[in-house]
Amino acid sequence: MITAVDTSVLVDVFAADPELGPGSMAALRQCLAQGRVVACAAVWAEVAAGFPTPDTARAAMSQAGVEFAPGGIEAALLAAAAWRAYRRGGGPRTRVAADFLIGAHALAHADRLLSRDRGFYRTYFRRLSVLVPAAASSPAH
Repeated sequence: MITAVDTSVLVDVFAADPELGPGSMAALRQCLAQGRVVACAAVWAEVAAGFPTPDTARAAMSQAGVEFAPGGIEAALLAAAAWRAYRRGGGPRTRVAADFLIGAHALAHADRLLSRDRGFYRTYFRRLSVLVPAAASSPAH
């Protein structure tokens, strides 16, 4: 089982968020116990911005068990298609945002996505299985 992880979950863990951190940590551990956990370049960049140096970011991701997984052309084209659907639906963003790249990467390279943002990914990536930390132990996921 390969799980892609969204920035929101990793920020909960690394920032030790008192409300969301424990659920995100439990979900991350569950995913690691079931297989590999990967993150695309967009997630790595967003997470690394919260660390003082690239080396500390790399060490934190390694300690958390998160692997870097490049996106490739398939993920880029899936992100573009999802973004076009967003724009046709009246979405105001004028450039492809990180969330589209993250969702497309997960769809192309993983079995599921661990994220707190179920609504966005379910809307634009309907075939993507989304695991939400608060419900990580639920058999429905």
